Amino acid sequence: MATYKEVIGTSITNIAGDSPTTVDGDIWYNSSATNFKFNLTTSFTGWTTGGNLTTARSYLAGCGTQTAGLAFGGTSPGGQATEEYGGTSWTNGGNLTTSNQRLAGAGTQTAGLAFGGRGDPGSVIAVTEEYNGSSWTNGGSLTTARQSLGGAGTQTAALAFGGNFPVVNVTEEYNGSSWTAGGALTTARRQLGGAGTQTAGLAFGGQSPALSPSSSNLTEEYNGSSWTNGGTMNTGRQQLAGCGLQTAALAFGGISPFGAATEQYDGSSWTTTSSMNTARERLAGAGTITAGLAFGGEDPPNTAATEEFTQGASPFAAWATGGNMGAATTQLAGAGTQTAGLVFGGNSPSRTLVTQEYNGSSWANGGNMTRSPATEFLVGFGTQTAALAAGGSRAGPPYFSNATEEYGGTSWTAGGNLPQGQYKSAGCGSQTAGLYFGGSETPYVFTLEYDGSSWTAGGNMSQSRRNAVGFGTQTAGTAVSGRNMPPATIIANTEEYNGSSWTNGGNVNTAKAAAAGAGLQTAGLFFGGGYPIVGNAELYDGSSWTNTSALNSARRYLGGAGTQAAGLAFGGTLSDNSTNTAATEEFSTFGPTTATIETT
Repeated sequence: MATYKEVIGTSITNIAGDSPTTVDGDIWYNSSATNFKFNLTTSFTGWTTGGNLTTARSYLAGCGTQTAGLAFGGTSPGGQATEEYGGTSWTNGGNLTTSNQRLAGAGTQTAGLAFGGRGDPGSVIAVTEEYNGSSWTNGGSLTTARQSLGGAGTQTAALAFGGNFPVVNVTEEYNGSSWTAGGALTTARRQLGGAGTQTAGLAFGGQSPALSPSSSNLTEEYNGSSWTNGGTMNTGRQQLAGCGLQTAALAFGGISPFGAATEQYDGSSWTTTSSMNTARERLAGAGTITAGLAFGGEDPPNTAATEEFTQGASPFAAWATGGNMGAATTQLAGAGTQTAGLVFGGNSPSRTLVTQEYNGSSWANGGNMTRSPATEFLVGFGTQTAALAAGGSRAGPPYFSNATEEYGGTSWTAGGNLPQGQYKSAGCGSQTAGLYFGGSETPYVFTLEYDGSSWTAGGNMSQSRRNAVGFGTQTAGTAVSGRNMPPATIIANTEEYNGSSWTNGGNVNTAKAAAAGAGLQTAGLFFGGGYPIVGNAELYDGSSWTNTSALNSARRYLGGAGTQAAGLAFGGTLSDNSTNTAATEEFSTFGPTTATIETT
């Protein structure tokens, strides 16, 4: 093994302090501290090589996710070919009924949609086809035949916009059987990119004869009825691809000139990120802003290359031990942040009115709840100084509470009552803009909104659930997993609330009830729970879930607070199904850091 004296002056720098750079892998000898140090990057953003398509082609379309993608159509001989991606390789699926290129796509691998395009021998078509995971069948045709159009949404709620011939600004909406007119683009374009949903769509780039140069940097946002201008792209281009949501989109490839540039959209502006390894145009894309998929295109010539985009994959996300609560408690509720947390109610070992406040290292008692009798299985959200508690179960009749209480940082006061007693519900939001949904008493799909004084009905969930998890805000709330009612089966479904209605989001990898969560609709954390009890945790980006570091102590009926990057877990019942815990754990994702190498 080489010694320090053998390598000094070659790969290791001798300095009297720490390196002034943050270059990943930089190693130096700190002569003042007499030890080696190095810079370690704990997150990765960029493109990596995936499995090649079985058929190289351009002018194709796609949909789905990074681990369940769908590619279809394109230049001959791939004009009818469909391929399915499993995260590592492509396999053949059922062929399109019509040879098609320059088409658009939407949906998932098992519920895909292909529409518009150019058939053989070069005619512009209005054909729509629906994929069920094995075969394509005809759906309702577009009212305006066109090629080189943009697409977004799902099989039953799709959006088609722009295209040619001639270049049009036409938008159409699909309901699973037919297309109807939507609001027109502000600027007619073809060969553009698309992302998002039918009611929150995104159109970007493309070619417009009305613009100079003709490669556009325009972005437009659709609200379900009309388009408005968003932030312009840094690189105007056409024949590009994209994926993601209106507020979290990815654009890549295209001509401006021929390129590999990648940009990310946050709902107002685009930022340039890591470029693809293979520059190309006339490609297709799928996935999300943090887990994108690019495939096919011209590089030139036609390519079968597939690349996977990953943002912020942090192998150093972890749970650390925090200060124990004053009492081992289960079936409790919580609010606040990792450094200003709040826990209240629950069972320890009988129903309790105790409130505890966390300062980032230890818990201290706050003011007791005022309800009588005490409750467990209640819902809580808000902050340490402006929290809300609602519902729950009592030891005697009436067994299910409709009480609402508000915490001001020192004491609880009565708020507006729920319309009925309810327990094992979920919720999110703030003290003056709260959301309460599901539970063990009918109606299992109901949603209530709190304005700081009273509750009013919101849109019902599509999935009944109890013992679910909620996080986010009143106008961007998320309901995760839980038990279907009835029958009492564990579900993986996620639903997202927009302030009036719920729509389906991505399924969790591990379905479970009695878990906890934290964060926002586009940056959520889901942990613990289960039958049997587990400690696994998952991260949500607004469309899909990825596994992350598990809790040190598996548990269910625990409380959660904080954010995706700084979460808090406390209390619950341990995996022996009988022991309650006072343990607190803190979740963190670590950025670039300086590490010390042990020396002798």
